[in-house]
Amino acid sequence: MPRKQRCRWIGGYPDCWEFSPEEVSDKEPVVLSLDEFETIRLLDREGLTQEQCAERMGIARTTVTAIYESARRKVADALVDGKRLLIRGGNYQLSDQGAENIIKKGTDTMRIAVTYENGEVFQHFGHTEQFKLYDVEDGRIVAEQIVPTNGSGHGALAGFLKSAQADALICGGIGMGAQTALAEAGIRLYGGVSGSADAAAQALADGTLQYDPNAQCNHHGHHHGEGHDCGHHHGDEHECGHHHGKGLDCGHQEGDEGCHRHHGE
Repeated sequence: MPRKQRCRWIGGYPDCWEFSPEEVSDKEPVVLSLDEFETIRLLDREGLTQEQCAERMGIARTTVTAIYESARRKVADALVDGKRLLIRGGNYQLSDQGAENIIKKGTDTMRIAVTYENGEVFQHFGHTEQFKLYDVEDGRIVAEQIVPTNGSGHGALAGFLKSAQADALICGGIGMGAQTALAEAGIRLYGGVSGSADAAAQALADGTLQYDPNAQCNHHGHHHGEGHDCGHHHGDEHECGHHHGKGLDCGHQEGDEGCHRHHGE
């Protein structure tokens, strides 16, 4: 019986999740796992030794060597053969992202995060300075807290929300990199929302939130497309109406204290 693979700590999510050659290619993309990405970040970008990298990731130096060699082969494959390089999944655990002072939620609680400014839904996810967190049980908001983001950049904000045990995010505009980071974190996205943050959170708890699944950040902050009722978002595996009182249904947060294992696409 093979030995269980030890989980690897990573320092955070990247801001960029995909790199493509200028020429369109129909070749199979190369998938670089997040633990492989972390070895490149620590060894090549931060200049750590393999011993220091091993200590940071909580694994043996020989394991770092194996992960790093695999990562470099994949990067070389993408560069030399002109393939898309995707960063996805892996066997990792996200290190603390500055959310240690946030109240822990209950096991049957759904936690909704809203980009927040002066009582309104802030319209640019990547620049939000505060989130308001709402804990929902049986369709009722039972607790609220406003928290500073403690970071900047899409990857850092997505990591912060995961550490804060968020199951869903309500926001205005949001870029594709941030959407990828939230999907990796297991956080459901409800974009293209404006107006009162409190009203939006209650509408999501009620299953009546109007949102735009195609909301994107742009220079003017406009969000094109028709709003979709939360309970009828086509293509979603889980409708909002299934979330009430089921904190794990929304963001699949079981095992938050354990290791994230995902074998890529």
